[in-house]
Amino acid sequence: MNAADLGESPARPARVLLVENAKLFHQLVAAAIAERLDVQVLHAYSLADAAATLEREGSVDLVLTGLVLADGDQESIVDFFLSRQLPTVIVTGMLDEGLRERLLQRPIVDYVVKNTPGAVEYVVWLVRRLERNRRITALVVDDAASARMHAASLLKLYGFRVAEAESGEAGLSLLERDPSIRLVITDQEMPGMDGVEFTRRLRARHPRDSVSVIGVSGAGKSTLVAQFLKNGANDFLHKPFSREEFFCRVSQNVENLELIGSLQDLATKDFLTGLANRRHFFARGAELFDAAQRERRRVCVAMLDIDFFKKVNDTFGHDGGDVALKAVAQTLARFVRPRDLVARFGGEEFALLAVDLGPTEAEYFFEGLRARIEGLDVRFNEQRIPITVSIGVCVERLESLDAMLTEADRLLYLAKAGGRNQVRRSDQPE
Repeated sequence: MNAADLGESPARPARVLLVENAKLFHQLVAAAIAERLDVQVLHAYSLADAAATLEREGSVDLVLTGLVLADGDQESIVDFFLSRQLPTVIVTGMLDEGLRERLLQRPIVDYVVKNTPGAVEYVVWLVRRLERNRRITALVVDDAASARMHAASLLKLYGFRVAEAESGEAGLSLLERDPSIRLVITDQEMPGMDGVEFTRRLRARHPRDSVSVIGVSGAGKSTLVAQFLKNGANDFLHKPFSREEFFCRVSQNVENLELIGSLQDLATKDFLTGLANRRHFFARGAELFDAAQRERRRVCVAMLDIDFFKKVNDTFGHDGGDVALKAVAQTLARFVRPRDLVARFGGEEFALLAVDLGPTEAEYFFEGLRARIEGLDVRFNEQRIPITVSIGVCVERLESLDAMLTEADRLLYLAKAGGRNQVRRSDQPE
């Protein structure tokens, strides 16, 4: 399963227990999940199978279960999984209004009617959505403890991490402290700061592409929806709302955030390596450089080039060259500090801007990076691709980012001319 860059990735892939005795549907769902998601599917065809699997494997992240099993009726099947506090999705061949109401009275995640068009697609979407929710923190802002608890319990059911605030002021404080908050559910009727004002203040610090806001109110005021939307909310829910509507609205808003993130990635990231692209390096680098100038902080800029890259392509083909580029990019991404900016500049060339590195720190930093790349064990078609890099580093802050890049490029040329697989810094004698 691909992460959506909306927070920290979980430590291991999700595990789904699929309990279904209709073998064709079981095979279709299992194959679709395995083909399209990075999710481990555990198989069971009865409650006894499910019990044995859970005993052997431990807990799972999600249960997909049918309601027709040889050793259980509808109620006992639902009870079996909910009593173990397992997130459960019901997959059923038939659904009348009575069964639907009974299911929604229980804390299941969702239900799927398997003989409808698109049922398998919906199951795959649902598994992906719930897995991605594990990376996201949702904030519930409401002065009423019971209403706050209700919304929080639904969000937890759908896999979100949840933070709670009993006032707009507390909500704004939480948002500043926790960057993983990407979804906010806020009530309107709160003392001191109402939901509309809270949303307005939130938007002054957190744009629509970083946090999605859903306003909630039980008031019948006809202008309230427009007030929320005009002050920066993404959506609105009238109380009382159904669980199904809540889940659909929440999912739609989170997916819109992911779509915006994907479009931003296309504009700012290199498609092959996932690093920033040349355009983003200049835009973000100029901001970092100007801030360092204002605050009189040290800044250094480096240019890095893979040695003998043409030989890599000639020996291993362009697919092998891509493997080498990705390996270097991954090493760079892991080696640099969170505040550093690293980009693929073009071809086999990379650029790096680092703040608060003096000459001594820069020497250890870039020599360590060079050695880390030289020590990579990169394989392609069972053959090792030897990789070294040459690095030019401008350690003095010049008049502009362009000037520092030009100097780093000149030093890179000297490193190449001096034998490659080395670092040349601007504070070294030539």
